[in-house]
Amino acid sequence: MLNGLLARKIGMTQVFEEDGTALPVTVLQSGPVTVVQKKTLEKDGCNHVQVGFEEIPERKVNKPIKGHFKAQAPTRILREFEVENIDEVEVGQVFDVSLFSEGESITVSGNSKGKGFTGVMKRHGFHGQPASHGHRGHRGTGSIGQCATPARVFKGKKMHGRHGNSKVTQLGLKIVKILADEAIVLVKGAVPGPNGGLVTILKSNR
Repeated sequence: MLNGLLARKIGMTQVFEEDGTALPVTVLQSGPVTVVQKKTLEKDGCNHVQVGFEEIPERKVNKPIKGHFKAQAPTRILREFEVENIDEVEVGQVFDVSLFSEGESITVSGNSKGKGFTGVMKRHGFHGQPASHGHRGHRGTGSIGQCATPARVFKGKKMHGRHGNSKVTQLGLKIVKILADEAIVLVKGAVPGPNGGLVTILKSNR
């Protein structure tokens, strides 16, 4: 069996428990995924399977794509997952939300929202310089160097730059409910990324 699935983030809502407690949940459209390729320890150095997610129309399929997928329907996204026993998985096999169960702990990874090029106050939470008259910096970075020695800026210095659009992994999330007919998974709490973003759901021991 696979240790995870691919999903699209739909958005957030809330569900109510029997005692009336409102739980914030993220709605994920999860799977199904189809096994496209098997990678074995002897040949490839790992027991992984490559799965495809979201089929693409025939007009967008070229010969290299057809050659890779062979008899399988070409998909927009390819990802690899670990498997416990590679012999139990076959090319063409389909996995869906039945991999998970309600109440199970999972790990979700996705790309955070991109915020463009931002300054140090927004990017790193700097307090900024005085806003009163006579000060020129206000929201500026301020001094970044070390004078004549060592006469350079150390690597890793917190400065302005691209903010967001980086991989974020959220550990220990809990599955509140699974709607198998609609391939929907309701996860308690927030999940990285914008609505419509691609996320990876992995089984977790936390």
